[in-house]
Amino acid sequence: MPETLIKICGLTTPDAVDAAVDAGATHIGLVHFEPSPRHLSIGDAAKLRARAPAEVKVVLLTVNMQPQETAIALQDVQPDVLQLHGAETPEWLGLLKDKTKMEIWKAVGVKDRTALEKAQRFKGSAHRLLYDAAQGALPGGNGLLLDWRLLMNYHHTMPWGLAGGLNAENVADAIRYTGAPLVDASSGLESAPGVKDTAKIRAFCKAALAAKAAA
Repeated sequence: MPETLIKICGLTTPDAVDAAVDAGATHIGLVHFEPSPRHLSIGDAAKLRARAPAEVKVVLLTVNMQPQETAIALQDVQPDVLQLHGAETPEWLGLLKDKTKMEIWKAVGVKDRTALEKAQRFKGSAHRLLYDAAQGALPGGNGLLLDWRLLMNYHHTMPWGLAGGLNAENVADAIRYTGAPLVDASSGLESAPGVKDTAKIRAFCKAALAAKAAA
């Protein structure tokens, strides 16, 4: 049975990175988007990226970043994955996919089955879709819960992951109901906006791993 991929997103401190790695996260997410309480400068993102061990993939999250800024960020941070969380086009993703060696993920807000179908336009230009709750005040990290019923028995045509309001209390149900191969949590693991709680990180990873083992 494939392992459960676990992404802890919006990390801002060395302690949070260490906690995610120690708890069994396969991916850590660094946010470069100024309106977010989890925003990191490119310099700070590069420092945290360097702290991650080789077996843990580092995801850089950006929103509608211009091509020149994107090039600088990728050169300085050297992430394993670039996650695009805005209105980026399949053509832009395809160019990034062709010109870089990293994985390209596209986050999409889902409020109905129509949104799932529209997301298929990224097939071939993204390596993975990340299904999130429909956009709130920010493109992601709002703590809004995605309606898992939309994903039950859905025929996925490309790799995908589940985000949107996940925490230690509900991630097992999310995996059980949707069969998500990757789960992604951010605000649900915080004691305050942008402040990760290491105990919540450990509990989330433990619950996700246990749910996969019991599947």
